[in-house]
Amino acid sequence: MGIFSRIADVFKANVNDMIDQAEDPEKMLKQMVIEMEESVNKATLAVGNAIANEKALERKMSKAHNDVQEWHNKAVQAVNAGRDDLAKSALERKAVSERNIADLQPTYQAAKETSIKMRQQLDQLKAKLEEARMRQGTLIARSQAAKAQKQIAQAFSGVGSDAFSKFDRFESKVEQLESQADAFSQLAGENTSLDDEFKKLSVNSDTDLRLLELKASMNKLPAGSTPNALPASGESSAKS
Repeated sequence: MGIFSRIADVFKANVNDMIDQAEDPEKMLKQMVIEMEESVNKATLAVGNAIANEKALERKMSKAHNDVQEWHNKAVQAVNAGRDDLAKSALERKAVSERNIADLQPTYQAAKETSIKMRQQLDQLKAKLEEARMRQGTLIARSQAAKAQKQIAQAFSGVGSDAFSKFDRFESKVEQLESQADAFSQLAGENTSLDDEFKKLSVNSDTDLRLLELKASMNKLPAGSTPNALPASGESSAKS
């Protein structure tokens, strides 16, 4: 009966605790089912031996009962034949068979009860094994879901977030470079605007001078006004 106690321990094991301690819960679950199958196979063999023992005792009991009836019939036959000596011998053999039945009866009864109990236990183990096979897929799915949840929780709690930190630092650096680029662009734009203003002043002055020259050549200057900035006539002619 020790084998059933050991097998029962396998089925009564706390699966969740074993999964927590396992490096690979899925692999361990499959291994556990394999061990259960092996245990059930061993239990089946033990039950088979118990049933075989019961059947052997049953055959001996049946033979002993047949012997009792046979020697009884021979004793009757001997009496009818007037052979009391043979009748006594037959009755003695009958008594031996009856004692044999008396000796076999408790052994046979115990063997029969044992085989019945072992068959019931085997049926229970097979039912547990079938349940384990059906639950195996569910437990593996739960294990995979738990792994995914753990990884997500670790990411949010800062465990394993180094990659996220590096990404944030890189983004900050890019933003800094963009800010620097904008600042230098503004400075460059201010210098360009200043140069443009001075160029405009130069262009405007040159235009005003040309206007005065034109009015002077047409005697259209206001009375009393003198174009001090007008160039000499020779220079104007040279320019023309």
